[in-house]
Amino acid sequence: MRSRTPDRLCAEAVDLARQAVVESVGEAVVGPHVKASADAERVVTHTFECLDPAYRGWHWAVTVARAPRAKNVTLDEVALLPGGDAVLAPQWVPWSERLRPGDLGPGDLLPTGADDLRLEPGWTGEDEPAPNSVLAEADEEEVLAVDPGIQLPPARAKIAFVAEELGLGRPRVLSRMGLHQAAERWETAYGPQTPMAQSAPASCSTCGFLVPIGGSLGQAFGVCGNEFGPADGQVVSLGYGCGAHSEAAILPAPPVPAELILDETVVEPFHLHPDRGSGSVEPDAPTEELGHS
Repeated sequence: MRSRTPDRLCAEAVDLARQAVVESVGEAVVGPHVKASADAERVVTHTFECLDPAYRGWHWAVTVARAPRAKNVTLDEVALLPGGDAVLAPQWVPWSERLRPGDLGPGDLLPTGADDLRLEPGWTGEDEPAPNSVLAEADEEEVLAVDPGIQLPPARAKIAFVAEELGLGRPRVLSRMGLHQAAERWETAYGPQTPMAQSAPASCSTCGFLVPIGGSLGQAFGVCGNEFGPADGQVVSLGYGCGAHSEAAILPAPPVPAELILDETVVEPFHLHPDRGSGSVEPDAPTEELGHS
């Protein structure tokens, strides 16, 4: 049972405890003695302040003890422990919980757990023969070695090959949960509740730049194909919209200039020397004019 009162001899061994911590870390980071607390019968921990600026709020803990009926106090351990206001590192979080969208960079690999709830088995058909078949639990070489005349099924007749041609060769596909999570992300980023969609003249469902997608998500989403739109190349909700809608406005036709009219019935005087037109003209000097009829 833990004693509330520290052992007298262990509590008086302050110099022994200080010497132990000084020998471990140096005298510069060891502060004054704070207290002596009883850990058990004849086991006492001495606390010293930590003067290391990198460990604010921490303290040195030196545990000493003595054997029954012995007067010599011995050293147990020296440790650096945090106090109530100590600066601590944040709680460790697994990488799978720290990962956020956009963290994956070139060359990074993101493994997917076998129990990922976002995925479910894809095509479940297998190429296993009937349990009583000669081909069961044997490969083609072993079967041919036993009976060279046996007829093996052609590769193109196997279920896996047919499934791959039909696009069903993936081992796992999005589950209903994965589909809903993807739809929620896309709806949040490019959905009808965004400020851009609220001010749009029409929705993407009537836009000529919308590229349809297949699958069940194609009923509510598509891909924007307008290079001038804010969501070019992004999956957008059919309720989304922007000012670059294909039917938002029709560009007015450029005005057709009027035909050039030449009036050849009027004579228009034209000075051959415009720089002399501002000066005075002598009476005897003839006026040079250019006209046409």
